Amino acid sequence: MAEKKFITCDGNYAAAYVSYLFSEVAAIYPITPSSTMAELVDEWAAHGQKNLFGDTVRVLEMQSEAGAAGAVHGSLQSGALTSTYTASQGLLLMLPNMFKMAGELLPAVFHVSARTVATHALSIFGDHSDVMSARTTGFALLSTGSVQEVMDLAAVAHLASLTSRVPFLHFFDGFRTSHEIQKIEKLDPESVRHLIDMKALKAFRDNALSNEHPVTRGTAQNPDVYFQNREASNPFYMAVPEIVEKYMAELAKVTGRKYNLFDYYGDPEATEAIVVMGSVADTAREVVDHLTRQGRKVGLLVVRLYRPFSAAHFMRAMPKSVKRIAVLDRTKESGATGEPLYCDVRSIYYGQPNAPIIVGGRYGLSSKDTTPAQIIAVYDNLAMAEPKHDFTVGIVDDVTFRSLPIGEEISLADAGTFQGKFYGLGSDGTVGANKNSIKIIGETTDKYCQAYFAYDSKKSGGITTSHLRFGDQPIRSPYLVTTPDFVACHVPSYLGKYDMLRGIRKGGSFLLNCSWSDAEIAEHLPNSVKRVLAQREVKFYAIDATTVAREIGLGNRTNTIMQSAFFKIANVISYEQAIAEMKRAIQKTFGKKGEDVVNKNCAAVDRGGEVREVKVPAEWANLTPEASHRIEGAPDFVNNVAVPMNNQLGDDLPVSAFVGRENGTLPSGTTRWEKRGIATMVPEWISSNCIQCNQCAYVCPHAAIRPFLLTEEEVKNAPKQAVTIDGKGTGLKDYKFRMQVSVLDCTGCGNCADVCPAKEKALVMKLTDTQTDQIEVWDYMEKKVGYKAVVDKFANVKNSQFARPLFEFSGACAGCGETPYIKTITQLYGERMIVANATGCSSIYGGSSPSSPYCANEHGRGVAWANSLFEDNAEFGLGIHTGVEHIRRRVYAMAQELSQCASLKEDTKKALQQWLSQWDDNLTSQEASNQLALALEKETDTKAKELLAFQQYFSKKSIWIFGGDGWAYDIGYGGLDHVLASGENVKVLVLDTEVYSNTGGQASKSTPVAAVAKFAASGKRIRKKDLGLMAASYGYVYVAQVAVGADQNQYFKALKEAEAYPGPALIIAYAPCINHGLKSGMGATQREQKLAVECGYWHLFRYNPLLERENKNPFTLDSKEPKWEKFQDFIKGEVRYSSLQQGFPEEAAALFAAAEENARWRYNSYLRQSQLNFGNEA
Repeated sequence: MAEKKFITCDGNYAAAYVSYLFSEVAAIYPITPSSTMAELVDEWAAHGQKNLFGDTVRVLEMQSEAGAAGAVHGSLQSGALTSTYTASQGLLLMLPNMFKMAGELLPAVFHVSARTVATHALSIFGDHSDVMSARTTGFALLSTGSVQEVMDLAAVAHLASLTSRVPFLHFFDGFRTSHEIQKIEKLDPESVRHLIDMKALKAFRDNALSNEHPVTRGTAQNPDVYFQNREASNPFYMAVPEIVEKYMAELAKVTGRKYNLFDYYGDPEATEAIVVMGSVADTAREVVDHLTRQGRKVGLLVVRLYRPFSAAHFMRAMPKSVKRIAVLDRTKESGATGEPLYCDVRSIYYGQPNAPIIVGGRYGLSSKDTTPAQIIAVYDNLAMAEPKHDFTVGIVDDVTFRSLPIGEEISLADAGTFQGKFYGLGSDGTVGANKNSIKIIGETTDKYCQAYFAYDSKKSGGITTSHLRFGDQPIRSPYLVTTPDFVACHVPSYLGKYDMLRGIRKGGSFLLNCSWSDAEIAEHLPNSVKRVLAQREVKFYAIDATTVAREIGLGNRTNTIMQSAFFKIANVISYEQAIAEMKRAIQKTFGKKGEDVVNKNCAAVDRGGEVREVKVPAEWANLTPEASHRIEGAPDFVNNVAVPMNNQLGDDLPVSAFVGRENGTLPSGTTRWEKRGIATMVPEWISSNCIQCNQCAYVCPHAAIRPFLLTEEEVKNAPKQAVTIDGKGTGLKDYKFRMQVSVLDCTGCGNCADVCPAKEKALVMKLTDTQTDQIEVWDYMEKKVGYKAVVDKFANVKNSQFARPLFEFSGACAGCGETPYIKTITQLYGERMIVANATGCSSIYGGSSPSSPYCANEHGRGVAWANSLFEDNAEFGLGIHTGVEHIRRRVYAMAQELSQCASLKEDTKKALQQWLSQWDDNLTSQEASNQLALALEKETDTKAKELLAFQQYFSKKSIWIFGGDGWAYDIGYGGLDHVLASGENVKVLVLDTEVYSNTGGQASKSTPVAAVAKFAASGKRIRKKDLGLMAASYGYVYVAQVAVGADQNQYFKALKEAEAYPGPALIIAYAPCINHGLKSGMGATQREQKLAVECGYWHLFRYNPLLERENKNPFTLDSKEPKWEKFQDFIKGEVRYSSLQQGFPEEAAALFAAAEENARWRYNSYLRQSQLNFGNEA
């Protein structure tokens, strides 16, 4: 056998690697968590990597998963071996084509990172609900449970599909396997080349559609023959189990690892056994060993080939001695007698003499961690006199009482296994550094390693937890680290918020990043942390990585410093070796970005050695931990549900916490209670420099800086540090003015300070610790001063910012280019808004449980927000509009009828007449509605009461449809086009980042030429789609293309025109994104927009069909003549372009020139449009 080659990779990499070997074509579309597979295949193809047929894979990016499935189907019919990669809703969109491929006996292979299907809420995490939805398609279903199994058995899917002519769906657990990094043995391409069934491959090619031997395929059939034709395929499926078993045996000769359709593990004379699929099998193996050592006769049966389900192979694998079986399903099939795997196992034993007792249960939905203690609970349930059926494990069900009791967590890791947990902030590089650490250890030592990364639903400012294990034995613990040897806290604000030291082993190590001296540490450290440090005899270390990073020039990127400190403390490998390997990795990763970047990161490695040990006084062991407290004034949902979830304690919540919220509904405005305090630097207001333009508030991505107007009395009662100045401008001179920062809600991006136009900046970024006295001032401004409607908010940008934002403190990235657009819309129209939001970044920061940034005003009216899916958002929004307008017309008719009633009070009659005249007016219908409701409440007439019952429909609604360019340009374009063409009065905001931001930066049809993105590794080659002009071609759709950082007033005008337009309106907003790699940083996203317009990269225009009625040109070009000489410098200021020079230098120059040529072409087309004459013509 050839020498083993090991690599450190995750499950997605393993699947993509094998898929690339056996595929000729890959049709792709991004969806978490499977996107990485497609990205890797695209990257390898771009660099000319060869498959087993000596060719590069042809990668075809489609506009949706349905489109990708159609392309796979077509490619297979052409005779090309074709694969795709998907999950969740994406897989469901492929179902129609999957039935076709199976019916036509085409050897497709789908690699699926199994993920939860959205029900009451979206979840990007893993379970088997998507795969189980595909079990009737006719695809064979092959399950793998670890990264090594993915590498080994993905090949079986390709080989068996070709031989059997049955398409295969190879699946593994999303995130738990797809994103878990392990050191595994790599499959040698030459060792499997001979396994390809060349005879079957020739038959497949010969069966392809060709004019050389034409046939008709995909016909329509009638009842006379359809049934018979379906049954004719039975022999193909009957042959699959033996074919799969054969290839498993052949691969065992190559790898030395033996797999079967069903693998039994445990006591050969076991009396109790569980049946599982997927990653939980490794956890169960640990438990079987543990219970066997205790003398219990237990076993485990792992299902690999789920469809076709071979009863014969199952019965051969399961010991005859087994008397009780528990079947674990990672899905929920509401209303069924049991989940799918349970029903299959139960059916096998039906009618069998002396059949065992069989119970079923659910576990691990949405990647809920499944630990050894939970599996022990399943075995304990089997041992009971009457085992519970239809149970759940891993949660507390205090509503229907189906959950099993769980004992204390135990560590079953092999002796000598190092376990570590690292708490970081999204985008601070912690996860990247830990991936680097795992690769250094995995690839430079003989140690086995494992890494898994857990995230919350925030964007780049959320909490990340890295779980790392190293050891001398293979690691088979596919669950989170619960008993760490080492814990690192990279964000000091996490102290006291998260129970980071929970489960830490005696004598373990704790590393804290903070700017405090040892004395200040003793002052700031919560008692709960001190107590654990002393009681568990933990070695405590500290380093000021935040200051070091700034001194080096790395901004807030503390990751490399903390990584170096970890290696010095943990001693997993020698510190000298670790430094050398880290610097080698830096050169490899950043070498193309220039010597300066390399030197800064190498300096970070060296300075990580400045870590110091902090003494832990023995008396800390006797300290009393802080009592948990309720947030004063917060709703019960916040205190009882949101706070535990935000503090990473959501796993402990019982089912009863969601009674009354079974449909997933959240109260609005919960983000105001979070107070995350994640910024290291926040703006300080220099009142003497302020010109009161309010531009800082206008562009703030998180609504964390706001202007307030104070009366003399309010100034008098304000905290002493609340400095104010005289108000400037019409209607403001009777008030004092203050610009206030919410220190605990600010994310520290610095855009406010960047855009400040004052001669001397009125905002200066300062360390957060120096601004804590402003927390009290913010509370006073919010609760006591409030928002005064003393000026017309529609008059100008400045005035608009005195209105309360009804979108605040979202989980968007620091410096997000999207959120300022949304915030302003809510300030103008929020109290009347209903929003349909496409899945994507804007839905994640807009509505990730328990966080709801959309809120209500002081009257209880605000933004009602909902998300349906990715692909159907425009139709979803149109449906909302249609339903609302239908009912409102009915209400109008009821009001007309009631107005004729003579017995009504005069005030009611007046209110009715006023409402009937203003019911459809954007600006006045709300007040008229308020007056009508007040009047009707005083009436006793039955019809008046009937009308009052429809009060929520009285006011004119502002229906908005939000989404990104992936939705609007690609997967949802058909629906968007239809909705715009309908002529209905809906408003659409497209947040154009020019990539699929939420899934990691894949190319869309909005991506311009030369931009490097995932799925466009060698630079995009096709011109950007002009969505605006396409919509304007209808002639009755309002369209605006905007960039708030370039022209704040133009966006403000566009908003007002779009809302006033009596029909569909589309606003396309340029939004710089973290995926762009701005060299100026995310603190300059507003400036980036200004530069984009200035150089001609992005153009501003408005198309208002109402102008044509006045014989005016409806197209207004708001951009000035671009400074084209700045274009190349602009695109080179973003890594998505500049990296093309490093990776593909020969093509970069031509593509950069094409990018500028396309921008000029687009500008000239707009210029011609703006110069058309719409005057009276003879």
